[in-house]
Amino acid sequence: MRSFILLFLAFTALGQKKPIATDKKVQEFEAYLVKGMIDWEIPGMAVAVVKDGQVLLAKGYGVRELGRPEPVDAQTLFACASTTKAMTAACMGMLVDEGKINWDDRVLSYLPEFQLNDPYVTRELRIRDLFIHNSGVGNADFLWSAMNIPTEEVLRKMRDVPPSYSLRGSFIYQNIMYAAAGEVISRVSGMPWYEFMRQRLFKPLGMNRTFPFLREVINDSNRTQPHYKIEGKIQVIEHSSADAIGAAGSVWSCIDDMAKWVRCMIDSGKYDGGRLLSAKTWTELFKPQTLVPASQFYPTARLTKPNWTTYSLGWFQHDYKGRKVNFHTGSLAGAIALHGQLPEEKLGIYVFGNLDHAELRHALMYKAFDLFALGGTRDWSAEFLQLYRGIEAENEKRTKDFEGKRVAGTQPSLPLDAYAGRYVSPLFGELIITREGDELIAVLNNFVKARFAHWHYDVFRGWYDKRWYGKQNLTFIFAPDGKIKQANFGPMEFSRVQ
Repeated sequence: MRSFILLFLAFTALGQKKPIATDKKVQEFEAYLVKGMIDWEIPGMAVAVVKDGQVLLAKGYGVRELGRPEPVDAQTLFACASTTKAMTAACMGMLVDEGKINWDDRVLSYLPEFQLNDPYVTRELRIRDLFIHNSGVGNADFLWSAMNIPTEEVLRKMRDVPPSYSLRGSFIYQNIMYAAAGEVISRVSGMPWYEFMRQRLFKPLGMNRTFPFLREVINDSNRTQPHYKIEGKIQVIEHSSADAIGAAGSVWSCIDDMAKWVRCMIDSGKYDGGRLLSAKTWTELFKPQTLVPASQFYPTARLTKPNWTTYSLGWFQHDYKGRKVNFHTGSLAGAIALHGQLPEEKLGIYVFGNLDHAELRHALMYKAFDLFALGGTRDWSAEFLQLYRGIEAENEKRTKDFEGKRVAGTQPSLPLDAYAGRYVSPLFGELIITREGDELIAVLNNFVKARFAHWHYDVFRGWYDKRWYGKQNLTFIFAPDGKIKQANFGPMEFSRVQ
């Protein structure tokens, strides 16, 4: 693996159409990046750096797919994932500039059908709240990751999700509210949010290889493949689609185009020939809106030690060497992105990668801040690698400790056929369990599948068919009459249909 990456990083560096930059800082940054890719075992990346209105770097490295020779170049398509959120916020800002909507308008005024579990929250939720993860609704990603349903159905089912805290009482990252924001943009603008984004953001900036959905790029020949480390081996996996929550994270782009977006957003929304946003609205986008508790921030804070962590309209924020940082990551299975800004220094960076949670992205952001603006030689890549390997070791220990609690020699209460059947939940959908030899096969919403072997008592454990999802438990609960009344697929509870 290591020699393969070395070979193709060298090939990529030699094969770029643009000449190798002579600027020593750019060369130093590229050398740091290449070494980081080897250390983190990342097959392919693309990175852009913008300073004082100039694109210092917009380039691809490595390969699109492990085991194949096609190199990543500046036109290779990657998933923007949750860095899409800043684009959605900018689009809403354009409508604010036009006087068609205000940040503090009630969401109900534009989406009367959008109901949450708490009627008070339904009534009081504001447009601003859709962007800052403070609605009181916890993570509800199962509505699109465990179900194959359209956006309209995802939003409809939000009424069944119980609150995790009071409105504006805390912060829990929430994708579905951004999908709702996309629907508001559609209602207010009179065109689908993705067409609005295409016409009002991509087109003015000349982002000709930027697309709102995975389905639009799936057959593009210059597209990266996602990779995941499964049981110690990096493997190519399937693409994860975020199309059902589009405005939260479905955009795809290349690094040439993202350099244009970075340049625009570091320069108060300006671009050659105009500006996307008024100075007032651009300022509002980056104004801290809510505090982010340590439990909801990135592990990198253990080393960067910020004094404060906040979230604005589509951006995480913290302090670094006395400067304000605006940034946001994007993560889908096997794909990563990061958009970072040091606004006082007019410095921006964008990072794409094709290995799941390859946190070299954070190291490159801080390295760019140090090298091109603030000074410093701290090796963030080495330190973050040690940090995340430690976290991985902690997770592995927890799993080992859990599996060590297995009680050997137990048997299921009933024959395996008795566990088969249909189980339902108003919130989580339908779980169909069948028997196949000595295993139980569970299919969730005809979309997610896992295979379970007996573990102990009436608990079964096994792998998802998509092994990058990991392992899961299937636990059965009995009624007083000895009949199965419930199956718990991980944390999701389903009642048996007799």
